[in-house]
Amino acid sequence: MIETGIFKLRDPFVLAGEDCYYLYGTDVSEGGWNDTAWGCYKSEGKNLSGKWEKTKNLVYIRPENAEKQFWAPEVHKFNGSYYMIASYYSSLTGHRGCSILKSESPEGPFVEITNGHITPKEWDSIDGTFWVDDEGQPWMVFVHEWTCTDDGIGRMAAAKLSLDLTHFISEPMELFRADDAHWANKQVTDGCFLYKTSEGRLLMLWSNTYNDEYRVGIAYSKNGKVDGEWIQAEEPLFTKAIGGKYDGGHGMLFTADDGQMYLSVHSPNNLAGGLSEEAIFLPVKEKDGLISCIL
Repeated sequence: MIETGIFKLRDPFVLAGEDCYYLYGTDVSEGGWNDTAWGCYKSEGKNLSGKWEKTKNLVYIRPENAEKQFWAPEVHKFNGSYYMIASYYSSLTGHRGCSILKSESPEGPFVEITNGHITPKEWDSIDGTFWVDDEGQPWMVFVHEWTCTDDGIGRMAAAKLSLDLTHFISEPMELFRADDAHWANKQVTDGCFLYKTSEGRLLMLWSNTYNDEYRVGIAYSKNGKVDGEWIQAEEPLFTKAIGGKYDGGHGMLFTADDGQMYLSVHSPNNLAGGLSEEAIFLPVKEKDGLISCIL
C-alpha cells in the first residue's frame, strides 16, 4: 500500500501526465462538507511514493451559480483536450448535480461547458464518471442520490453524451439500485468508475456502506455494455479488513508506468477519533474476471 501523505482529500482520482502523476479530489481542508474545493496535486516525477505538491495554477473557474459542495472531480483526456467531471450544489436549481469543464492542460484552468448541471435539474446527482464504449460513444455514469428518489434508495444512472461533451443525447437510464448489493446495507450509490478487463468484461467500481464501514464493491455488465444488466459481485473489493487499518472508498483504477495497477481510495471514511482522510493506493490485479487487492 502507498500512503501519499495527502490528508483531507476525498474521492482521489489519478491521471498520468507526461512527467508526473496528477491527483484530483474533494479538498476538505477548510473543515466542512460545504466548504470544499476541487483540489489538484502533482507528483515529483513519476514517483507515486514520493513528494506530492498542490498545483500552483488556478485549477478551475468557478461555474456560475455554483454555491457550495464542490465534490469528486475527475479529469479525463478525450480528443486532445482535458475534461473535468465534477459535482456542485447550484443556487439556481437548489440541487447537487454533475457538470463538465474543459481545459487544454491537466492543471487547468477548467471552464464549464455544460451551461450548469448536465444531469437532470430536479435531481440530486453526484460523482459523475466518463466512459467511451466500443463504438466510440461517450457516456456519463452518475449517482441519482437517495436524497431525491421516491423510496430513499440511491440509484446508479447513465446517459449518452454529445461528442463535444456539452449535453446529454439520451434520457438518463437506471442501471441498478443501492439495495442490489449483497455486501452493503445502506442506501447510497457513491463513487462510480468503469473499467474493462483484458477479457473484455465491463466492470463498475462503486461505494456503499455496511453498518458504519464504507466499502468499494464491483458490479459487472452481463452483456459488456453500459446499458446492459448489471450484476453485483458477491464480495467487495475493499473493506476495512482488506485495507488492514481503516475503512475507505470512492475508488478508481489506474496503471502506473511500471505496469502495476492500483486502486485509489480515500481512507478512512469514518473520521472518529480525530482521524483524517488520506489518499492511498493499493496494488490490485485482475482475477476471475474481476479485480482483487494484492495482499
